[in-house]
Amino acid sequence: MRRAVCPGSFDPIHNGHLEVIARAAGLFDEVIVAVSTNYAKKYRFSLEDRMEMARETLASLRGIIVEPMGEGLLAEYCRHRGISAIVKGLRSSSDFDYELPMATMNRQLAGVETVFLPAEAHYVHLSSTLIKEVNVLGGDISDFVPKSVLKRLLAGEPPTDLPRKG
Repeated sequence: MRRAVCPGSFDPIHNGHLEVIARAAGLFDEVIVAVSTNYAKKYRFSLEDRMEMARETLASLRGIIVEPMGEGLLAEYCRHRGISAIVKGLRSSSDFDYELPMATMNRQLAGVETVFLPAEAHYVHLSSTLIKEVNVLGGDISDFVPKSVLKRLLAGEPPTDLPRKG
């Protein structure tokens, strides 16, 4: 079985993420969406909420598993789960410059390859951080996130690390 992982914090998951994950599902028998936690970051949503949003929005795709990545190296995560590929979406050349050294290191540490999928043109500007900021400042983000994510963003308190409207 060809298994891949799409790692990320997904805070929140947005349509650009979904597009890359759906394309990965067409290339691999099984795709694990590994929701990560970086303790240096402040998150808008808890790990459980981020995993729930991913499960809700990816439920219609076959071969998708959503799970926490846990602590440690992505290369070790892949080795322990028999994953042969990491799938990363690229929005720009700066994404490639950032991801290439990690891809090389993951291949050297665990023999896992990284597959880069260029983002569709209408998603190249999306990032979870930008979506949260536009939301806090009162902008319409309905075209950028699934409905279940939009509902959560509109219902909750804004994070303390982003500017507040008003």
